[in-house]
Amino acid sequence: MLKDYEDYEDYEIEILYQDEYLVAINKPSGLLVHKSMIDKHEVYFAMKILSKQIKKWVYPVHRLDKPTSGVLLFALDSHTAKLMSEQFSSHTIQKTYIAVGRGYIEDEGIVDHALSIKLDKISDKDCSKDKESQVAITAFKCLARVELIASVGRYDTVRYSLIQLKPKTGRKHQLRRHMKHINHHLLGDTKYGRGEHNIFVREKYNIHRLLLHASCLEIKHPYTNEYISFKAKFDETFKMMFNSFGWNEDIIIE
Repeated sequence: MLKDYEDYEDYEIEILYQDEYLVAINKPSGLLVHKSMIDKHEVYFAMKILSKQIKKWVYPVHRLDKPTSGVLLFALDSHTAKLMSEQFSSHTIQKTYIAVGRGYIEDEGIVDHALSIKLDKISDKDCSKDKESQVAITAFKCLARVELIASVGRYDTVRYSLIQLKPKTGRKHQLRRHMKHINHHLLGDTKYGRGEHNIFVREKYNIHRLLLHASCLEIKHPYTNEYISFKAKFDETFKMMFNSFGWNEDIIIE
């Protein structure tokens, strides 16, 4: 996880794949995808760092929230960016995330819950506030569970679940909002999560990030028509969490 400006000096992003049309990276938590009015004072973002690193201009074709880590795809020309953006818009891309949520979630299921359009106070200040909710669907699967002896809130123990999430739509903050909707708020989520649990994992396990990771992205190459799967490894915070909760990374099956 990148926290301070010093962390970006001479920083190189992990490249998962690159050809003459596409480049996929493993974005760290805490890094913006591109320059944004939401964080107008931020001078470092993935697009800028990667362009400097590979000495080519890159075009974002989708996004990950700043606190989310994992697979992020860029195009190397505007036409390829258009073709890939169409794949994302048509939901033919398969995205897989790994997250840690509060409580014992069901073994598997579907969250089919429409989400209102979230407007940013700065970048969307001229937009209408009366937009209808959009269809939003997320498939989930429980990979592991843990119960810890700790007093958080009313109980003497806390329970957490390791969750595989596969969004079928691409709404803003969809996974975080859907997990909140079914009362399995994601750990480290300062916007939609539960403050007492965020404080607990921060103080007990030194977890200072949202535990949401884009672990796998499957696309159809826009020119070869080959199906490609990009996979991103976990950062040190996630690995430490696995160790602390007694979970083995081998249980992660895409």
